[in-house]
Amino acid sequence: MVPGVLFAAIAVLIGVDVVGDQLSGASGLHLGAETGVFLLALSGLAWLWRQVLLSRRRTRQLQRRLLDARADVGRLRADAAHWRSEAQSLLQGLGVAIDRQFAQWGLSAAEREVGLLLLKGLALKDIAETRGTSERTVRQQALTVYRKAGVAGRAELSAFFLEDLLLPQAAQQGS
Repeated sequence: MVPGVLFAAIAVLIGVDVVGDQLSGASGLHLGAETGVFLLALSGLAWLWRQVLLSRRRTRQLQRRLLDARADVGRLRADAAHWRSEAQSLLQGLGVAIDRQFAQWGLSAAEREVGLLLLKGLALKDIAETRGTSERTVRQQALTVYRKAGVAGRAELSAFFLEDLLLPQAAQQGS
């Protein structure tokens, strides 16, 4: 706001000087020059005042947008928390169902662990590192899981558990 004070001070001082010069009979050229500077100072002051008003308006708009964005973030966080809670419950149910099916197939504890890691999508090498065993051992355990489950490989194992998660065609079209 310092430039505004400066323009206002200049305008006042020049205005006083113009009036004083006019009363003392200064030349028309001198009065014209000082009047021009006075008008320039007034227009600078008007321009600055307009900028201040525009800045205030933009600030209010940005504050409203910020409040709206905060409200949106709050709603999104609430939606995400609800989804996570619901998904967690469903995943726990799926985990129980998978474990029950593994038991029906007669998988050992090691085979169950390998089966879960296969379902999670880990590579045989990564499963071996995670379990602290050789890749050859993991490969053999995976083959045993597939044989006991009656599936040809990882894709069929995953499909066994996930195939029914796909909604029927009619249900997909309704949503």
